[in-house]
Amino acid sequence: MTIHFPPETSADAPRQLYRDALSGAAVPPPLPDYADLVVGADTLVPLLDGTLRRYINLDNAASTPPLRAVQATVDRFLAYYSSVHRGTGFKSQLATHAYEQARALTLAFVGADPATHVCIFGKNTTEAVNKLARRFPFTPVRPVVLVSDMEHHSNDLPWRAVAQVVRIGLTPDGRLDRADFAAKLAAYADRVALVAISGASNVTGFMNPIHELAAQAHAVGAQILVDCAQLAPHRTIRMGALTAADHLDYITVSAHKMYAPYGTGALIGRTDTFAQGAPDMPGGGTVEIVMTDAVYWADPPDRDEAGSPNTVGAVALAAAIQQLSAIGMDQVAAHEAHLTAYALEQLATMPGIEIYGNPDPRQAASRVGAIPFNLHGLSHFLVAAVLGHEFGIGVRNGCFCAHPYILHLLGIDAAAAEQVRDHILHKNKAAMPGLVRASFGLYNTTADVDALIAALDAIRRGAYHGRYVQDPLSGEYRPQGWAPDFDRYFQF
Repeated sequence: MTIHFPPETSADAPRQLYRDALSGAAVPPPLPDYADLVVGADTLVPLLDGTLRRYINLDNAASTPPLRAVQATVDRFLAYYSSVHRGTGFKSQLATHAYEQARALTLAFVGADPATHVCIFGKNTTEAVNKLARRFPFTPVRPVVLVSDMEHHSNDLPWRAVAQVVRIGLTPDGRLDRADFAAKLAAYADRVALVAISGASNVTGFMNPIHELAAQAHAVGAQILVDCAQLAPHRTIRMGALTAADHLDYITVSAHKMYAPYGTGALIGRTDTFAQGAPDMPGGGTVEIVMTDAVYWADPPDRDEAGSPNTVGAVALAAAIQQLSAIGMDQVAAHEAHLTAYALEQLATMPGIEIYGNPDPRQAASRVGAIPFNLHGLSHFLVAAVLGHEFGIGVRNGCFCAHPYILHLLGIDAAAAEQVRDHILHKNKAAMPGLVRASFGLYNTTADVDALIAALDAIRRGAYHGRYVQDPLSGEYRPQGWAPDFDRYFQF
């Protein structure tokens, strides 16, 4: 792998940029060029006016494109692909070797100890949280899980079915209310079994002080899960030894947010938890032996990986981990802090825009690169549609699978929320509240930010060409009389 740095900087510059951002100093413009590390960074897409333009992907918080190293590794592996575990043929044994290597690399990437932690592969973070919810040893004595109001639905809904959920409040700008967390922890004390918290918000990019929260949880005898879907692509994670007061008991990651979109995620957690009880999904591979009247379960992680696993996905995740590690997660953080600070500075000069969360560019290093905003007087549905159809810029809009959080950020009270709910349940999302979100990956550049700013300014002034019609069922706007010919670009 080769990283190309502009002549005016050096390989040490990203670390200095990161330090400058932390200290609030002005961040110099030169950045490493990572665009050639990803697949599709120079792809042209059709616009409403009939031209082609390089696609600018600012929807990385949802999914990232694959790294070239991931694509190359998967291509090399496919010649040897075979069913893992218990096969005697060379390909099966090699595939098993690769799969278990991927597990070891994943454990190492998050600072887990293979003697006390286990990595369980699955589809994504959503599946991982659901698995822990079904496998966690809640008891009548400790039935409570603390969940914040900033959570993605994937770290909210699974707990409602298995535990008594107590919600942690937020500050007006959308941060975790540390005082409320401490108060809830004290109020429920020896009834709290688990704290389930995001490492970083997929909406505002706020990062939680996960190790401080872990120490507080452990002090009352509780454990902690950190949803690292948004944190893992941007920051170093260290779970720590189980003997450390601030260790993380469980974390979840999704490969499709880590430049490896091949359908894998991972739940990394305490081996002693998964060595107990029956798997949430019994079947092939989860047992030592089955009798007609008895079942003896396998040790972790096999007990919780029913059926033939996604070996290719695990290989892809490991390849992404190797590439990210080679770049250096501090350099990834520095690059994105620079982009976030630059974007916030430019957005602040635009009339009629409201940024949610923390708009201060001097604090860009204390968050991940997700910026939610609205243009006054314009639907978030419309802004996102025009960005895509007329400027070739991909963003995301709506509620980002975090409905309670969006209601909080927008200041929508209970009565107004009830009206919103009624409209949606009657299949009308035309006035559904929401935000537009631009989110950065390691390959984005300041030129991408400039393109976004120019496009938003044009939209704000009404300087776009299409006549857009809204579909009330979905809320989405589409340009009247035009749609891209998708079959021209891909078909089976």
